[in-house]
Amino acid sequence: MNLNERARSIADELASRAAEIGIGCFTTSSGTRVLDCGVASPGSDEAGIGMANVAMAGLGRVRIDAPGIPFDRIEAAAQWPFPTVVVESDRPLEACLASQYAGWKVSEGKFFAMASGPVRASIGREQLFDELSHAMGRDLRERADTAVGLLETAKLPPDEVCRTLARDAGVVPNRLILLVARTASPAGTLQVIARSLETALHKLETLRFDLGRIRSGFGRAPLLPVAENDLAAIGRTNDAILYGGEVVLEVVGDDASLVEIGPRVVSSESPSFGEPFAQVFEKAGGDFYAIDPALFAPAVIELRNVDTGMRHRFGTVAADVIAASITEAAPPRGTPSP
Repeated sequence: MNLNERARSIADELASRAAEIGIGCFTTSSGTRVLDCGVASPGSDEAGIGMANVAMAGLGRVRIDAPGIPFDRIEAAAQWPFPTVVVESDRPLEACLASQYAGWKVSEGKFFAMASGPVRASIGREQLFDELSHAMGRDLRERADTAVGLLETAKLPPDEVCRTLARDAGVVPNRLILLVARTASPAGTLQVIARSLETALHKLETLRFDLGRIRSGFGRAPLLPVAENDLAAIGRTNDAILYGGEVVLEVVGDDASLVEIGPRVVSSESPSFGEPFAQVFEKAGGDFYAIDPALFAPAVIELRNVDTGMRHRFGTVAADVIAASITEAAPPRGTPSP
């Protein structure tokens, strides 16, 4: 079963529980199925976990730990007063980089969204797929009868956007499934914070680390309260990973290369480290590409060499920046009643 087919089965299960977990479902005029997890519908944390699992095509496991529960994969981990989003995968390159990574935009007329999910593998235009295919020894681009994607957006996708995505993915519109949520929603916030592992892997990719050495990955980041608007939510969800995200990767090979690259994988490598992301974003004029790319990394990474038994830990959690990121009260979390 390929990435899109795996994601479709998860999306179908979410749709079957739509009323229970606050999801709205509708079909566009061309037949695209849309699962509204947090735009016009309230969504929930459970919907966010579902979105994250769809984003990883079912090749990862996402859960929420209660405040104060230590992460069993990371020793001496921070004890947050917030719940923690934990994600793990034994096939992290496929789950995170071939599927979950939100590396491209959907823009048509007045509609804009950051897109992710296995539909990327169906479109297959990104150079990243060449590098992943080399690391995996097989082409990770795919063609399937169904394409499944996530859109981080404040608006429901118009039908023309759905038709364009379906065409690019090589499917008819009624075989496209889109899950959508704004960042300032329970599901939208959670599915972004569930990208701690993906953030570390993408940073290693940009540093030209041999991705074929990675065997499994585990990550966690604090589930901060939902912000009052999308701009504030972008800042808060980034802060959760950049200043509170902790990742463990199990790798093979030599230790010297791990010692060399480790300090460059964490966010403290950036001169911008220590300032809430909302402020960094404002100084950059609202342009992600004007921000120092070294900042887009987890706060802490531990590289565990399964060949030698050595562990190499780098970075630091910045609890003070997390505290500064929480500036206003947020609506209570929880799953809405059916």
